[in-house]
Amino acid sequence: SMNKVVVISGLGAGMGYEVAKILAGKGMSIAGFDMDPEALKTVKKDLDRIGGVHYLEALDITNRPGILKFRDKVLAEYGHVDTVLSNVGLGFFGPFEEIDLEKAIKNVEINLFGAAALLQAFIPSMRERRYGKLVVMASMIGRIPFPFESIYVAGKFAVEGLVRSIRYELEPFGIKVALVEPSQVSSQFAAKCHNRPPVDSPYYDRVVRFSKQNSEILKASPTPLEAAKKIAAIVEESAPKLHNQLSRRDSFNVKISELLPNCIYDPMFLKHMDIKN
Repeated sequence: SMNKVVVISGLGAGMGYEVAKILAGKGMSIAGFDMDPEALKTVKKDLDRIGGVHYLEALDITNRPGILKFRDKVLAEYGHVDTVLSNVGLGFFGPFEEIDLEKAIKNVEINLFGAAALLQAFIPSMRERRYGKLVVMASMIGRIPFPFESIYVAGKFAVEGLVRSIRYELEPFGIKVALVEPSQVSSQFAAKCHNRPPVDSPYYDRVVRFSKQNSEILKASPTPLEAAKKIAAIVEESAPKLHNQLSRRDSFNVKISELLPNCIYDPMFLKHMDIKN
């Protein structure tokens, strides 16, 4: 069929949810999952109202056998998948010295291996069809490191590396890949992970200033809906760019961080984030 089928992970809320509604409105079939069954009920109601045939499942991104079963059901239902939007992500905040590495491993499992499992599941059918697109939500933080987010930064740097590496493997089979690099989008996402360190932490003052400054920056950030419109446009492009930021300001910041030497960039960055010693 000519019907475009898009797989979206983590479509229970935020950008994934908004993108699903936009694409369903354009007549695409959405196959997706989220670990929150309650949120999925709302998504289902919305997608039913918009129309079309959609497949939703409650599933945790770390359940790798579950992802393969999901893949099998989606291919049985639709016959093919045109685009996979890997959108599950979980923040992780705190001074590196104080981080619980067991929790950090879990976070990287979600952010890196969650994306890897989803992409790996759908590549074979795309390769056989010699057509498909992998759109991966990375982060501007996967290009520009921020302090106090070292584990999240590491996971997102890793996702960037993974996607840039597999691009060379997949291009001969007609599979396109694209990275989406939002800066922070004003949502629950940031609020959830900014817990302060104990008052006696040597990092306490700087972390508090950093968080406060971050909240200010968030106020000026795009809403999930504004971001979703741009992500939907990337999903619709036949040959999207490899790196996609969601605002001119973000593109400018990435350029600056990569072009300026550290001796010039660092003082600007530290002043901007209000964390000069």
